Amino acid sequence: MAFRDFREFLKKLEEEGQLVRYSEPVRPEPDIRSLARAAADMPDTGPAVILDNIRGYKGQQLALNVHGSWANYAIMLGLPKTTPLRELFYEVARRWERYPGEVRRVTNPACQENVITSGINLYELLPLFKVNPYDGGCYLSKAITVSGDPDDPDNFDKTNLGLYRLQVQGPDTIGLNVVPAHDLVIQLRHAESLNRPLPIAICLGAHPMLTVTSCTPIAYDKSEYKYAGALSGAPQEIAKAVTCNLDVPAWAEYVLEGEITPRLRVTEGPFADMTGSYSSLRAQFRVQLKAVTHRNNPIFENLYCGRPWTEHDTLTGLSTCVPMYHQLRETMPEVKAVNALYQHGLTVIVAVDNRFGGYAKSVAMRLASTPHGVPYAKNILLVDGDVDPFDTLQVRWALSTRVRPERDVTVIHNTPGHPSDPSSDPPGMSGKLIIDATTPAYPDKVSPKYRTVEPVPNLDVYRKVLSEMQGNLARAVGAKP
Repeated sequence: MAFRDFREFLKKLEEEGQLVRYSEPVRPEPDIRSLARAAADMPDTGPAVILDNIRGYKGQQLALNVHGSWANYAIMLGLPKTTPLRELFYEVARRWERYPGEVRRVTNPACQENVITSGINLYELLPLFKVNPYDGGCYLSKAITVSGDPDDPDNFDKTNLGLYRLQVQGPDTIGLNVVPAHDLVIQLRHAESLNRPLPIAICLGAHPMLTVTSCTPIAYDKSEYKYAGALSGAPQEIAKAVTCNLDVPAWAEYVLEGEITPRLRVTEGPFADMTGSYSSLRAQFRVQLKAVTHRNNPIFENLYCGRPWTEHDTLTGLSTCVPMYHQLRETMPEVKAVNALYQHGLTVIVAVDNRFGGYAKSVAMRLASTPHGVPYAKNILLVDGDVDPFDTLQVRWALSTRVRPERDVTVIHNTPGHPSDPSSDPPGMSGKLIIDATTPAYPDKVSPKYRTVEPVPNLDVYRKVLSEMQGNLARAVGAKP
């Protein structure tokens, strides 16, 4: 399963029928957007798409929807592409406990086969396009930003990797959008207190597991490289950047090296964010590029996001669920699973055994105080431990038959929110909605009391038999003249 790099993953996807190469001529707009949206509309089986005939560019390749389906995600984990979502969740949760994974330093990395230090022009190097029509410009929507702690520069574990939105604002300048809850803000505040530029490296086309961990809410002093090694089961290979002391993915397709100018803010946005709505203009940071390195025949990877479901939801989904699951289970082992797939966890469904009356609400309040839950986790829904939180039919059944509106719905006002949430007013302020759809436990009571029909056990064998019989029948019918 262990893929060395982005290209080996693409090759495996192609072997599994999960990658298509689209060689017909396409316009940067709106054709690229339309192809990306079409692939995203197939969240279970949608393929990655490689474009190599983009009008206005000389053979540059563009990869879309690489993490855009659960089939692709399963292949990344080395599992059959038909693996159910619930099983993917528990597999990621199991591997999460392997931390720290291995990291290996290499010399002469592939990401530095070509080095550009003068005359940088992103408009020529990359096949740029507007992700959505009313975006304020062309965005790098799937780039890993690497940065270090200015107060502790030799601490590898404090090297931060994050996926932030990056607006190309000039041939060698980029607008960087971050919010107060991001780890990068901690480092920026330290750098600005010293009035020093903060070196960063923007990496495109990195190892697929590293892209996943870069959008995972982990502790500030935990390494995304080491988590990627733990989840992939193979060492993450890194190398030193050419203009600074940062460690970058050795096999990345592109690395854009530069500095964040201290105490300077520029207009950034609007951008159609993960919520499916355009954010407003914001005063954000400016990145001045100093070098661009890239592999021979590099592949530019970008991501479509907008109204769900999109690749963003698949990419961030399980890597949001699993940290919350482990954080809750540290003190609340009754938690069975966490579904935070929706808009990076703005809505979270928790399956929990209700130990005693009101216990489920305590789980919700604990979730709301986790690092990721503070600005996200706006809507928290609690269901019984035998309800699959990833099965929306079961969740709706629990809502329909368990919720007593006058007792089980709680609203907490004036809490942190996410600025990109269009219901956040003012941006960055919100509330928490808690809906307890668990079965009441003593000393709580419900009258009259009904006994729930228990799930039928051991159905996997019969599902497989029926599926095979159905497939045989379909093939037999198709073979008739």
